[in-house]
Amino acid sequence: MAVYDVFNGDADGICALLQLRQVNPMPSTLVTGVKRDISLLKNVTVAPGDHVNVLDVSLDKNRLDLERILSDGATVFYADHHYAGEIPSHPRLSTLINLSPEVSTSALINGHLKGQRAGWAIVGCYGDNLDSTAEKIVNTLGAPEDLSRWKELGVLINYNGYGASIDDLHFAPADLYARLLPHNDPQHCLDNDPDLIQTLRAAYGDDMRQAETAPRIIEENALSVVAFPDAPWARRVSGVYGNSLANSVPDRAHAVLTEIPQGYLVSVRAPLNARQGADELCRQFPTGGGRAAAAGINELPADRLDDFIVAMRKQFA
Repeated sequence: MAVYDVFNGDADGICALLQLRQVNPMPSTLVTGVKRDISLLKNVTVAPGDHVNVLDVSLDKNRLDLERILSDGATVFYADHHYAGEIPSHPRLSTLINLSPEVSTSALINGHLKGQRAGWAIVGCYGDNLDSTAEKIVNTLGAPEDLSRWKELGVLINYNGYGASIDDLHFAPADLYARLLPHNDPQHCLDNDPDLIQTLRAAYGDDMRQAETAPRIIEENALSVVAFPDAPWARRVSGVYGNSLANSVPDRAHAVLTEIPQGYLVSVRAPLNARQGADELCRQFPTGGGRAAAAGINELPADRLDDFIVAMRKQFA
């Protein structure tokens, strides 16, 4: 029997799989990519009796390949918090899907495993900008002395996942997961792999400084839109900068537009104080998706930018 672990390359996907494999270690084939590479099941070919774990990627975006994998005889465990659409009913499919804006895949796996690796769930929640959810899990664990560094670790792992391709990233997600796997809790990682943290911290600081100088093309009470150039630093920081904006002005919706050859890559954050509507906005466009609090569009044609801004105002103003 072959086992496949399919996971988003951001903090939530990586930290979900860390919990699963530290508690239930076994050899598996890793299938992942940059954060926005979510149609991952197309890369999985199974035989009868194989097993596939899918973590932190939309079922709706992988529906046809999920049905193919099930029809080819594999069992599937699917855990996620993104828009799923209709969930198939199949005897070889088990799901752990919750679309609440305060839920992450790491938190779902934490509950599934009864808190056996709660530290990594906390890091995953912080990486997904779900600070209140992270702090609820902290209360079950007892506050670590270096909790602020755990939060930074989550942000840095999440930052590493953004890019147009693996070449934009500082660490390939599968490599980063493998580097974190020997550490049963975040503190052990912080204490024993300082080079990892220092590398990501320095790069994150450089990219965020460039982001702060980017032009605001819209800045209103209800929403803001920031424009980034077509550059690796911009692709790397688009998501975490959106989180930073949401944290700094929690009653405002934010969009970060990054130029790409096809038009724009878009990251949307709903107001932090009303985590709803980002997915509804982005699904109005062909390559859009995500969750209620944070969503994106992989390719927004330049001639549809005005349509996007009109739709964003309608959604949030």
